[in-house]
Amino acid sequence: MTIANAEEKFFYETLSFWRDLTDVQKDILRQTMIKKQFVTGESMHSGSENCSGLFLLHNGQVRAYIISEAGKEITLYRLFERDVCIFSASCMMKNISFDIFVEAEKATEAYLIPTTVFRKLSQESLPVQIFTNNLMASRFSDVMWIMEQALFTSLDKRLANFLLEQLVIEDDNILEITHEKIANHLGTAREVITRMLKYFQNEGIVALNRGAIEILDEAKLNKLVK
Repeated sequence: MTIANAEEKFFYETLSFWRDLTDVQKDILRQTMIKKQFVTGESMHSGSENCSGLFLLHNGQVRAYIISEAGKEITLYRLFERDVCIFSASCMMKNISFDIFVEAEKATEAYLIPTTVFRKLSQESLPVQIFTNNLMASRFSDVMWIMEQALFTSLDKRLANFLLEQLVIEDDNILEITHEKIANHLGTAREVITRMLKYFQNEGIVALNRGAIEILDEAKLNKLVK
């Protein structure tokens, strides 16, 4: 398979509307899409001031989050290979009045469809409009779930759920992540996370090391989230 065919396959599998575009529209996308690379921790989108466009993740891992007036972060959702980041084109959406930030959690390679190109495509194509609406609904569902967890679920359950999620992502029982980073994901203070992790350690659920957390008892974590 040539590189061109591999890219075509990626667009076809990532963008459900690709098959419905005209040859001219496909050519415009090919010519205007930019392949970008981001290192771990690099900002991909920084609030409403920056309207980058639509990111299609070729590989890597991305985190979308908001920041409170007090400076606390909370992760809204995470994106992986073949996911699409819609909020990086938030200027296209009316009544979006909060700033969303997007950063690469791991080395990431993504295609960027410029906002002007995607806006024009949305105006011309009903399948693109449907794709955008469905994607927006899905992301807002993710956001509402996070808000519900933050408001109504105890921190021990949220932390247990986060560690289980990390187990799946990393496929390793040793998680190289700091207490500060976990606090940013969950929208709380590092000291609070440290206290909860020490409780988990006393219960034999985890072992704490510098810059890493070893999961000792996955069954106890699962029991906590139920």
